[in-house]
Amino acid sequence: MPDYKPSNLGSTRCRSSVFHWGQRTYVMGVVNVSPDSFSGDGIADAKEALARAKQLASEGADIIDVGGESTRPASTPISIDEELQRVIRVVERLAREVSVPLSVDTYKVEVARQALNAGANMINDIWGLQKEPRLAELAAQKGVPIVLMSNQRDSPCQDIMTAVISDLKRAIKQALSAGVPWENIVIDPGIGFGKTQEQNVEILQRLEELKMLGRPILLGSSRKSFIGWVLDLTPEQRSNKVTFVPPGDRRLEGTAATIAIGIAKGADIVRVHDVKEMARVCKMSDAIVRGV
Repeated sequence: MPDYKPSNLGSTRCRSSVFHWGQRTYVMGVVNVSPDSFSGDGIADAKEALARAKQLASEGADIIDVGGESTRPASTPISIDEELQRVIRVVERLAREVSVPLSVDTYKVEVARQALNAGANMINDIWGLQKEPRLAELAAQKGVPIVLMSNQRDSPCQDIMTAVISDLKRAIKQALSAGVPWENIVIDPGIGFGKTQEQNVEILQRLEELKMLGRPILLGSSRKSFIGWVLDLTPEQRSNKVTFVPPGDRRLEGTAATIAIGIAKGADIVRVHDVKEMARVCKMSDAIVRGV
């Protein structure tokens, strides 16, 4: 493990873009090609996905994240073949017609491999190499950045920040051992993935603690259930029952608050569904926090 340098995160190249960490907050726009997406924005048609991606790019997305399998709690996993069928044709079209880089949201190595061959430029692994260590080898081989998320769905814990930091340290070490360059690693605390609603809030309160890991922080709080829980938009969630009602714009203001505070606490890239609005939040927050 190299010495951490929280004050100098360097730069990460992704396709023709270079992310100069610390200069401003970057926006990752979400294109879900899973019909059961938790956020209610799932797209089944490649043409519709292309239109959505173009819209997000025009609204200020710096990167588009394409996912073919729902990651909501209690969702049913899909086969590799089904995920490939959903993702690859979309990535192929986006790579030809959208200028911003593309990320593939998957923890399956074959899906990631074919997506990269089809034109994707980043791997977004919600399991942080726990399910599929070979994703790190693939990222190293292809020379692409990889997002490593801390996921507690298989190991709930009481001391959430200790667990998240320990897990991310493990994932970073694993990626480096596989040959992934230091500058190609991005970390994500995994809001909503195996955490209680209180723990999700705590992660945002203490997000700056992740700076000690010396890598850019991705924040994925957009439309998450803890926002509905805090705002009493879905009362069932206060009794720990799970209700998947597409949140639409009911969580827009709550999302904006998490993004603004997240940036103040150290977030470098935010993964959002509502790009136009959140790009504005980022610009205003950067003016205050970063002076740009």
